[in-house]
Amino acid sequence: MAEPAPSERSLETVALLAPVTAERKLNTHLNEQMPKPYLARALAAVDPKYINGSPDHQDNNMTVLQQHVAFFDKNKDGIIYPIDTYKGFHVIGFNVFLAIFATIVIHVAFGFATQPGWIPSLLLPIYVSHIHKAKHGSDSETYDTEGRFDPAKFDAIFSKYARKHPDMLSFCEMQCMLKGNRNLNDFFGWLAAELEWVFIYILIRNKKGYIEKEQVRAMFDGSLFEVLEKKNTKSKTG
Repeated sequence: MAEPAPSERSLETVALLAPVTAERKLNTHLNEQMPKPYLARALAAVDPKYINGSPDHQDNNMTVLQQHVAFFDKNKDGIIYPIDTYKGFHVIGFNVFLAIFATIVIHVAFGFATQPGWIPSLLLPIYVSHIHKAKHGSDSETYDTEGRFDPAKFDAIFSKYARKHPDMLSFCEMQCMLKGNRNLNDFFGWLAAELEWVFIYILIRNKKGYIEKEQVRAMFDGSLFEVLEKKNTKSKTG
C-alpha cells in the first residue's frame, strides 16, 4: 500500500503562534536546488552552486571538519601543535597579535578534548582524527557530531538571518544568528561560537562589511584557507 502524500500543511515551516518561525525563514525550495539537502556529507561542503563541493579541493578521505583543521597540519602527521596553528593563522592574514590570541584560545579550549588518552599533554596538541570531539554546542550545527557537513543547516544560516542580501551577512545579522543558535546555559558554547565567527568576520569581510556565503562555505572545508594563503603569499612576493 502506497504511503499518502504529505499535505501542504504538514510541510509548513511557519507556525502562527510562534512568530520566530516567520522571522527566521527556511529555504523551502532547497530540495529543488540540489539533490538530497537533508543528507549530511562526510567528504564535501556542498550547496546549490557547488553540489560536489569546492573545485580543486582534495578531501583526502577526511570529514569536512577534519579538512577544516587539516590546513594547519602542514607536515601531515595528524597532529596540530600551537606553533602550527600560529603559522597557519599568520599566513592566511592574521596579524601577530590576533594569531597568538587565536592560537591560545583554540588549543586551551580544544586541545585536551581531541587527545587520544586521559593524560593531558602540556603541549596542547590537537589530533585531526579526533577533532569531532571538539564540537561544541550553540553553533550552527552545520557540522554534525561526527564532523559531516549538513547542507540544510548551512543554508539556514543565510535563509534565517540574511535580511538585506540573501547570500551575505552583516556583522549585526551574524550576531543575530549567534544569539539565535544559543543553547540554554551553554556559556562555553556561546563564547566559542562568538570567537569563531568574529575571527571569520575579521578574515573575510568585504569592503561593505559583509561576509559572503561562498566564502563561509569554503571556510567549513578549509579550502578558503588555501585560497587566502596563496593570495597573501602572492601579495608579499609582489
